Amino acid sequence: MSFGIYAIGYLILIAGVAYLAHLMHIPQHYIVAIAVIMLGIGVVTGVQTTRHKDPS
Repeated sequence: MSFGIYAIGYLILIAGVAYLAHLMHIPQHYIVAIAVIMLGIGVVTGVQTTRHKDPS
């Protein structure tokens, strides 16, 4: 469940950054590239944060 919360939060963040970049008249291909990079960072961060450690 925690990963879902992280995913939703990152999607909202990505949407906000993309909208701001659009308002700043940044070319669309840069906006898409930034969104893909942020999506990757969001997935990695969410997995690292919500992953359960193996009991050893």
